[in-house]
Parts: sequence; structure tokens; C-alpha cells
Amino acid sequence: MGTKAFLSANEAAAHGVRLAKPQVIAAYPITPQTTLVEKLADFIADGQSDARYMMVESEHSAMAAALGASMMGARTFTASSSQGLLYMCEMLSYVSGARHPVVMADANRSTATPWNIYGDQRDSLAELESGWIQLYAENAQEAYDTILEAYKVAEDPDVMLPVMVNLDGFVLTHTYELLHTVDQDKVDAYIPYQQFANRMDLDNPKATCITAGPLYNMEFRYQQHQAMLNAVEKIKAADKAFGETFGRSYGGVVEAYKCDDAEAILITLGSVAGTTRCVVDEMREQGKKVGLLKIRCMRPFPAKEIVEIVKNAKFVGVLEKDVSFGFEGVVYTDVSSALKSAGVEIPAANYVGGLGGRSIYKTDIEKIYEELLAGTAKVGEASFVNLRRDICGA
Repeated sequence: MGTKAFLSANEAAAHGVRLAKPQVIAAYPITPQTTLVEKLADFIADGQSDARYMMVESEHSAMAAALGASMMGARTFTASSSQGLLYMCEMLSYVSGARHPVVMADANRSTATPWNIYGDQRDSLAELESGWIQLYAENAQEAYDTILEAYKVAEDPDVMLPVMVNLDGFVLTHTYELLHTVDQDKVDAYIPYQQFANRMDLDNPKATCITAGPLYNMEFRYQQHQAMLNAVEKIKAADKAFGETFGRSYGGVVEAYKCDDAEAILITLGSVAGTTRCVVDEMREQGKKVGLLKIRCMRPFPAKEIVEIVKNAKFVGVLEKDVSFGFEGVVYTDVSSALKSAGVEIPAANYVGGLGGRSIYKTDIEKIYEELLAGTAKVGEASFVNLRRDICGA
């Protein structure tokens, strides 16, 4: 029977990985991810894990090693953050294109320049087109659980794609909370080892990372795209099965909170969803009809699920920790496209906050909701939350 533990999200993710029993872990340290892979090294040194730990010279090599191990049929894990994830970039498309179910954790951190070790989501969101499934955790418990769900989804024969589990740097990776653990035997039943169809067989060798010119390349990409689309229902199924097995679930690809009658809905992802949840409760006590829609999965993008939840709202806001310079927030772009494609004419406002670790306070979120309820929120341009205008001259 599971117990309770007081863990940071990095430690929680490491415990999730230990329970998943990967045969190979390849990692290179980078703040704020380092304590995650250090914990995994401790597990191996203490005999709590039989994984082979590969100490490599860079993040690029870590992902290359994970790919090689996965090609041989091993369950694998790696982790990175910020510039390290960007350094992995070349290998990310190799892994996804070759359809190998590597699971990694990304400790979300701002990207240079200026140099900054604190958390925003510009690193992972820059890799949306890399072919990786992307999942985002709100807290340490969800980080722990999502690692296990990630293996179930990645290794599904109808998916066979890598999964990136994202944890907000420092806000989650280095803060502690009480969470519920699970038993090893139940995990073994939840994610049993499988023989991957595309693994390397030394008795019957075949190429897996191959060349494909104009006659075949589009068909490879079409199959990869279909696998990503398949992942929507597989993520829902994995989350449902997790709930049935362990007593917790998170709504699949999105989680709606008090949205049924909401006039103003704020869409967000990651740890700020927890702060937003508190604000929703307080404003509901004041009789204000507000709701939260947390995106758990950015790829595949849950367009239909988002539209279904927000379609009766009067105003929608998107709060995100990134910006596509010269345009708007990446999440907002996807949400706006989903609404437009479905013919849902709801005004939507974009709020960019938390860049470089800037705090997003409850008062900031309350102000956003008040603007959405009053219909005064800006539409068509990004509003920067808690911006120090005296510094930037805005």
C-alpha cells in the first residue's frame, strides 16, 4: 500500500522514474533539473534501481544515448532544461521521427540571453514542432503521476512517440509538498514491459533511423502525425486507468475547474494553475462566475476539448509563461486557432507573465478575471503581466 512522502517535484519525478524501472538513464546536469538526475543516481547507488546510468559529456549526447538504448528495446529516461533542451534539439527529431518511446523530464527554465536560471516555459514550447508529446504538471503529485502515465502513452503500439513531462523550474522543482506514493506491484501491472516492434534485432538487423527522399518522406510524416493524433485518446485512457488503479486522475488532456457556468474562463498550464484555482474559489465566494481550464497536454493539442469547455463563456483569457517575439503567446495562438476553426466567436485575450521567473501573484490573476468579466481585456495583442514599465519604457 502506498504511503505519504514530502518531496520536491524533481524528487517526485525521480521516484516516478524509479518505479517505471527504466533499463537505461542517460543524463547531464543543468539547473534546475540537476537534483532530479542526482536522485536517480542515488537510487542506483543504493540498489533501489537496476538501471544503467550513462554519464555523458552533454545534453546532445544524453539524448543520443537514450535513442540508442531505445532502439535496442530498452525503456529509457533522460532530463534537461533550458539551454540543455535546446542543445538536445537535433536529437529530439531523430527520436520522434524514428518512433522511439523515450520519456524525459524538462525542468522549465528561461532561455538565454540574458542568462537566467529561473522558470518560464519558453524552452519546452520552443520544441512543440519536434514531434514529442508534451505534458505539463501543476504540482509535485502530478509530476510523480505523470511520469508513469507518460510511459504508458509513449509505449502504446498505436502511439510509439517520445514524451516530455514539464515541471516549472524552482516553483515546482525545488519546493516541497506532501504527496501520495504508489506500490511497485501496481506500477508493474500498469506499465508492463513490451517488445517494441521497431527495436533492433541483432539476429534480423534492420535500419530504423533511415533516409527517406521525396518518394517516401511525406508518408513517414503522415504516420507520425496520425500517431500524435492517436495520442489524445491514449492520454485520456492512460489517465482513466491511472485513476482506477491509484485513485487519482487529472482529466486526461485538459482539466476544467468550475467552468460549467463560468462567464470568464482563464486557460493556463503548469504551476500557475494552482494559484488560479485559489483565485477562482475566492471569486466564486463573491458570486463571480469564473473558471479555470488547465491544459495538461500541449502536443497533441486538445483543440476539441478546449472548445467544448469554453464555448458558452462570454470571455476567455490565456495566461502563459512565454511569448513568440513580434506576435503573441504560443498557447494563445493555438487556442485562438481552435476557437476559430470550430466557429466559436468568443473574444480571447492573451496575458504573458512569469518570464525569467517573475512572480505571478493572486492579485494579478484577480485583475485578469475582472478585465474578462468587464469585457475590457485587450484582444489581438499580448498584455504583459506585472511588467516594470519604469525599466523598459513601455
